[in-house]
Amino acid sequence: MKPSLDITFAGVPLKNPLVLASGTCGFGREFSELFDVGRLGGICSKGLTLNPKPGNEGIRIWETAAGVMNSVGLENPGVPAFIETELPFMHTLGPRTKGPALIVNLGGHTIDDYLAGVELLNDADFDILELNISCPNVKAGGMAFGVKTETARDVVRRVRRICKHPLMVKLSPNAEDISALARACEEEGADAVSLTNTFLAMAIDIQKRRPVFENTYAGLSGPAIKPIALRMVHQCARALKIPVMGAGGITSWQDAVEYLMAGAAAVQIGTANFIKPEIALDILAGLESWMESQGIGDIAEIRGIV
Repeated sequence: MKPSLDITFAGVPLKNPLVLASGTCGFGREFSELFDVGRLGGICSKGLTLNPKPGNEGIRIWETAAGVMNSVGLENPGVPAFIETELPFMHTLGPRTKGPALIVNLGGHTIDDYLAGVELLNDADFDILELNISCPNVKAGGMAFGVKTETARDVVRRVRRICKHPLMVKLSPNAEDISALARACEEEGADAVSLTNTFLAMAIDIQKRRPVFENTYAGLSGPAIKPIALRMVHQCARALKIPVMGAGGITSWQDAVEYLMAGAAAVQIGTANFIKPEIALDILAGLESWMESQGIGDIAEIRGIV
C-alpha cells in the first residue's frame, strides 16, 4: 500500500507536507509552466505589503559558497492588486479540494499596515495567512517586529483579533529568544508558526571596497543555514502545542525527513527552487520511496520522534 503523506495543518488539509516558500515561487505562474504545482501540499505567495513596493535598488541576489543572499526588498504589487489579479490565478493551480493549499504571506512596516492588509484579505478565498514579522518596524527605530518577544506578542494579538483565516506567524532567526517568542505567538492565538526566515548576513566587494548590497546587510538562505534552522525548529516544536512549518536549506528528501523528525508538521522549500524549479517533486518522490522502504505507512509516524 502506498504510504500516506496527508496531513492536517492548522485545520487545513494538505495532500503532503511539502510547501513552496514565500519569495521563491512568485505566485506560481512561472512554475506552473514547468511542472504541476497542484501535486504539492501548498504554495506561499510572494511577500505582500498593503501598498505596492518597487523593492531595493542595486544588487539583489548574491551567491555564497553554500546558499544565496538576497536583498529584494519585498517587491510586490500590493494587497489590492494581489486580490484582483494574482489570487484568482493561484486558484487555477488545482481544485481546492485536491490542489495545493494557498498560503498568503503578509508583511508590514507598522502595525497599522498589518491590520489594514488583514482587513482587505479577510474576504479573500485562501487557506492560511502567513504573517511575516521579520519586517522592520519604522515607528520603533527600524528593529524588526520579530526580534523582541513583547513586540511580536503585540502585533500577533492585534492581528488575531481581526484575522478571519488560520494564522501562521513566520518567525525571524534573529529573535532574542526563539522559543519564548514562539510561545508568545501561541498564547496570542496563532494557529501555527513557520521558521525560519533568512539570517542577517553581509558580503563585501573587495574590488570596489564596499558592501555588495545597498542596504549593507541582506538575508542568507540555503544549505548553509540548515543546521541552525533545524535546531530552532526542534526547540519550537518541543515548546509549542500548535504545529510548526519548518524551513531553511531543504534541498533533498533527507533534509525534509530531518525537519519532520525534529517536530515540523510540514516543510517549506525555498532556495532550492532556484537551483531546480521542480525540485519539490524530486523531494516528494524520494520521501515516498523512503517511507515504502522503511515500512512507514503514515508520515505522522516519524513526526517529532527526535
